[in-house]
Amino acid sequence: MRALLLVALVVAGTAHAQQHLPANGLFLVAKPSLVDPNFRQTVVLVTQAQDYSTVGVIINRPTSVKLEPFLRDKALAARFQGTLFAGGPVMREAVVSLFRSETPPEAPAFHVLKDLYLSLHPQNLQMLLEGSDRRYRLYAGFAGWAPRQLQSEMQRDGWYVLPADIETVFRDSMEGVWQELVNRAEKRGVAWHKENAPVK
Repeated sequence: MRALLLVALVVAGTAHAQQHLPANGLFLVAKPSLVDPNFRQTVVLVTQAQDYSTVGVIINRPTSVKLEPFLRDKALAARFQGTLFAGGPVMREAVVSLFRSETPPEAPAFHVLKDLYLSLHPQNLQMLLEGSDRRYRLYAGFAGWAPRQLQSEMQRDGWYVLPADIETVFRDSMEGVWQELVNRAEKRGVAWHKENAPVK
């Protein structure tokens, strides 16, 4: 928990310059053996911050929760007609926005994929809710790892790592996406081992 709180603190400080940096997003796909209830059968879109902490959101946990309890401006919250996703175990009371934009936003954000940004900043959320562009998703909470914490989990063999893509992030239905990416990762692993097998 201490590591998660540390990540929550550095997010605000590192996101300001992050929106102008090259995208470095990846999918973390929980292996079937990962039993942590926070991440069991999840797909997490992550990016690495400048301090080497890792920040992201779980993309495959839709909820039926409304946005209104999270915002003081109820009229603004009522404009949101989409699905609020459970983004992760850190700061579950905070709303995280993941949105497409051809130019870096003015408010702090993480550049995750080409023209795709992740932000906890209220200014970005307000811009999305007041606008007509629907190329975004909202999450309650986020996932985070302090520097070297995720590497430790990798060594314990808890995650597959795959290239991230916008098509998967914005799928209409997230049903079955975890198993699909597990299968993709396992096929990639088999192919890699075949390519690197010793010649007899």
